[in-house]
Amino acid sequence: MYSIAVIGDRDSVMGFRALGLSVFPAETAAQGRAKLHELADGGCAVIYMTEGLYNELAPEVDKYKDSVMPAIIVIPGKSGSLGLGMSALKSAVERAVGADIMNT
Repeated sequence: MYSIAVIGDRDSVMGFRALGLSVFPAETAAQGRAKLHELADGGCAVIYMTEGLYNELAPEVDKYKDSVMPAIIVIPGKSGSLGLGMSALKSAVERAVGADIMNT
């Protein structure tokens, strides 16, 4: 059975536990990197990651961008949106479609 996980700073991710998602607080890039690879290798289907952590782990996340699983989705952290999630979505759509159809 596939799972859905959330990785990021404790304050940003703990609320997702109430929704039944697996929550993994990562206060450092090293903790986030280790958990990302553990979840990806363990068959996790979807990983939500806070923008702050994504910003630090972008080269690691890029290793999975063309993989079917896991789908890594960038979400805002406790300090608000940095625009990284929309940028990642726009890039993924452009790769899939072959053109910039989101014109943001």
